Amino acid sequence: MHQRTSPPTEPRSATGRRRFARKALLVASALGVVTALAAPVRAGAAPAPTAPAAATPLAANGRLSVCGRQLCNSSGQAVALNGMSTHGTQWYAQCVTDGSLDALAHDWRADVLRVSTYVQEGGYETDPAGFTARAQKFVDAAHARGMYAVIDWHMLSPGDPNVNLANARTFFTAMAKKYKDHPGVLYEIANEPHGVSWSAIKSYAERIIPVIRAQDPDGVVLVGTRAWSSFGVSEGSNENEVVNNPVRAANIMYTFHFYAASHREAYLSALDRASDKLPVFVTEFGTQTYSGDGANDFAMSQRYIDLMKRKKISWTNWNYSDDHRSGAVFRTGTCNGGDWAGTGVLKEAGVWIRDRIRQ
Repeated sequence: MHQRTSPPTEPRSATGRRRFARKALLVASALGVVTALAAPVRAGAAPAPTAPAAATPLAANGRLSVCGRQLCNSSGQAVALNGMSTHGTQWYAQCVTDGSLDALAHDWRADVLRVSTYVQEGGYETDPAGFTARAQKFVDAAHARGMYAVIDWHMLSPGDPNVNLANARTFFTAMAKKYKDHPGVLYEIANEPHGVSWSAIKSYAERIIPVIRAQDPDGVVLVGTRAWSSFGVSEGSNENEVVNNPVRAANIMYTFHFYAASHREAYLSALDRASDKLPVFVTEFGTQTYSGDGANDFAMSQRYIDLMKRKKISWTNWNYSDDHRSGAVFRTGTCNGGDWAGTGVLKEAGVWIRDRIRQ
């Protein structure tokens, strides 16, 4: 949150293919999509009818990879994940519960949960072990419901990700070590860099990606772009600085963030142009102003949604909490109760985005 097609190539390395083959049956079984062995049938008796289990997003698509400019599933087919981002887990952990995630997975029919671990502002740096464990708890809960999880290193202030390089190494080593054999994670290594050059952001990425690769050679990495992940637009630049000087790593995507009431034609055009040349994942957006508050602009938001749908760009909306701002999907006080499903507990933006995910 601001504060304040190429033909698909082989989606995984040989190492990843072997690992996935070993793990595929285990993962599918854990997600409840492996058909149980049929009970013996008595002579002359008709087999009992069984309803096929509905595959979850994770079970249906398996390990993801970047092929050309697209996010692709284990069969090399382009996919677009749609889901929600948590708010900062130092403030709104009470909104990420079994009940709320059941609603997100089954009522909203989301594919992905972005788990946002703030670095400053009372977050990770105050209790590294505690916030790592909290992030892992929420990632595990998403996986248990068949959703993917984006592990978001939510650096916001200061805007230079290199300031948090040592902490990022520690955090991503722990996360990649735990999830190296799980197909359901993506690593977002820098939320919204700003006030810093693209070359500095690129340098940070080229230091952190090898840390992840040492543990998880096949995980998709999401790289933040300059000026609050706007491809530089918020600071007078554009996507060409990335196109002309890309991060030297494979299996990565670049992130773009927008808030529709503030970010209009120039931003929409930048997303359109950038996604013609680069693999892009919109890991955060809102229907309001860049503060995550104010009136909703659903007409402009729909233009972004239409573009992302047409180009198969994955997205997560900000945010799955009951914060007082208009961008939080739940009515204030919802997270203190037990009702999560349906539209009665939602603000206007929540009703709108739930409908877009369900579509």
